[in-house]
Amino acid sequence: MSSKKALSLAIAAALTANLSTATITIHAATKSEKCYGVAKAGKNDCATPHHACAGQAKTSGDKKEWIMMPKGLCDKIIGGMAKSG
Repeated sequence: MSSKKALSLAIAAALTANLSTATITIHAATKSEKCYGVAKAGKNDCATPHHACAGQAKTSGDKKEWIMMPKGLCDKIIGGMAKSG
């Protein structure tokens, strides 16, 4: 293997490791909460008393359906509630 190719591979590996660590750190620092009443039909995140899992909401804006959002954002959306309605 040529030294240029080896150097390129080493730089690429270092950059990839650096970027994945930064992504994990940002994701871990972000707190999330369930936001009820804002999911569109078929776009909910998971189970409710009415069905087993994601993508099964029948109507948009159902107060029992939720999606995950960054903490504090739900209260800024019209119709959004941090607790089930």
